[in-house]
Amino acid sequence: MTPTSTTTAPETQEAPEPARTRPRVEGDREREILEAALVTLADVGYDRLNFDAVASAAKASKATLYRRWPGKVDLVVDALQLMIGVEADRYPDTGSLRGDLISQACAKGGIGEDLPLQVFAALLGSLHREPELREAIMTRLMAPKLAVTLKTFRAAQQRGEIGKDADLELLARLLPAITIHEAMLTGTHPSQDRLIALVDSVVLPACAATLRRD
Repeated sequence: MTPTSTTTAPETQEAPEPARTRPRVEGDREREILEAALVTLADVGYDRLNFDAVASAAKASKATLYRRWPGKVDLVVDALQLMIGVEADRYPDTGSLRGDLISQACAKGGIGEDLPLQVFAALLGSLHREPELREAIMTRLMAPKLAVTLKTFRAAQQRGEIGKDADLELLARLLPAITIHEAMLTGTHPSQDRLIALVDSVVLPACAATLRRD
């Protein structure tokens, strides 16, 4: 009798699950919702911000918001990204550090505008109590924004406006640190004249001082 041969079917590997992405909102509707979130955040603060309030302000359903943003942190960080912009290739190139800094500070979403300062004031206390919010803002917002600003300072360093051993991160934080501090104390956003004065009297002299160490 001829032995019957048995064949074993090859094991099939399951296809990996496709990466999940958050669904988009049609057309300009996402921008309208994010803008409503910013205004609501500035008005009521982070702790009192909820999807009900944002949905009402944007004239949208809560279901629309939940389909796009799983939680409040994601909604807020996306709104902040819309407000200030974090694209790495969007940095001014006027040919001088002074021109670049003034252009950056006075641009839409810059520190010379009222809404960004109101929004960050509304977030300030919550950053200390909400580690998830703080981590999301630092990694998804502040780190990319600092990277854009550092491009400005590296370009100035290559032009010889800043010393080769200068602490560029420290220099890059001077203008926003002073401006936000003053805004928190006075409750008003800085005028263009004030921003220019800070660039001329604080940032540029600090940069020039690094040249004397070379």
